[in-house]
Amino acid sequence: MKFNTKVIHGGQHHEKVTGAVMTPIFQTSTYVQTSPGQPVGDYEYSRAANPTRQALEDALASIENGARGLAFASGLAATDCLLRMFKAGDEIIAMDDLYGGTYRLFTRLYKDSGIKFHFVDMNDLDKFQSLINENTKLVWVETPTNPLMKLADIQEIAKITKTHKLLFAVDNTFATPYLQKPLDLGADIVMHSATKYLGGHSDVIAGALIIKDKNLGEELHFKQFATGGTLGPMDSYLVLRGIKTLHLRVQRHCENGMKVAEFLSNHPDVARVYYPGLPDHPNHDIAKKQMSGFGGMVSFTFKTGKKQDSISFLEKLKVFTLAESLGGVESLANHPALMTHASIPEDKRLEVGITDDLVRLSVGVEDITDLLADIEQAFR
Repeated sequence: MKFNTKVIHGGQHHEKVTGAVMTPIFQTSTYVQTSPGQPVGDYEYSRAANPTRQALEDALASIENGARGLAFASGLAATDCLLRMFKAGDEIIAMDDLYGGTYRLFTRLYKDSGIKFHFVDMNDLDKFQSLINENTKLVWVETPTNPLMKLADIQEIAKITKTHKLLFAVDNTFATPYLQKPLDLGADIVMHSATKYLGGHSDVIAGALIIKDKNLGEELHFKQFATGGTLGPMDSYLVLRGIKTLHLRVQRHCENGMKVAEFLSNHPDVARVYYPGLPDHPNHDIAKKQMSGFGGMVSFTFKTGKKQDSISFLEKLKVFTLAESLGGVESLANHPALMTHASIPEDKRLEVGITDDLVRLSVGVEDITDLLADIEQAFR
């Protein structure tokens, strides 16, 4: 199947009993057994497996070309499940520009675990390789990154991780499998905050892991089952429904995102625009190499460099909604330093380039004329 067909049919089947075309919401915690240890069907307890969640997990595996998909209560729950693969003394190398929640999980929740984290610019492959030693177990990359839209060359990093027999995980939330397929490029694991583009309607919190190797998938499924951070049937249904229009939505996100980025690039009040589709983006060539489009996320700074200017701009928006999150059909605007990345210490934020005048836009699927008019009136 081609991708546009996969999002609708990949890994999906009509419901066996009634023939329902759409996957029902199996709102049940447990399943009948005819004798102890002999369930009627394939399910025993919904923490282990649920038919609605299973349909979503099969769809996730299909659209990312993986062997196993796992659905979690959030993207951070998915990331936490992966981290449970490691023990004291292990080391993890991560990209230096990360979603604030991921950075908080790595540096605060796991600070006493004995696991050592290194943060590095993944475009400096020599520096990255210098951090690898016998204790290194995992490489974690977010590309494009949140909120500075940095990219990393997945194929080149995969060559290094394979040489050193390291697990390689990619947060593919911003790109989505419509634009980028990390497993095909050499990664072992893909993570999604399915809250964002996969769900697509800002009405669900969910996360996902998609694993290339079947055995590793089974190992992670056991950890998911044992720790219990699973996605409920109603939320699974919502994400599954969202996936069916992923290709249509992301195509429009890309179209609108490019036009917003070009508009901002030519605006007299804007100092810098972060969007991989612009030719002057430092990672534009990587984006052209590994992505089929450039997405709907755009960040920018003000020529004045003043925090108050960014706050004033955000308060005046009318079509864009000032709110955290991203990837919904509606356009959202965010102040990373005060909102999504506030948990990162100020010195670390400034070190990677998250300044106090930085604004992040999640460009939705509205009419582009309205979006550009809204941005212009907010500047005025």
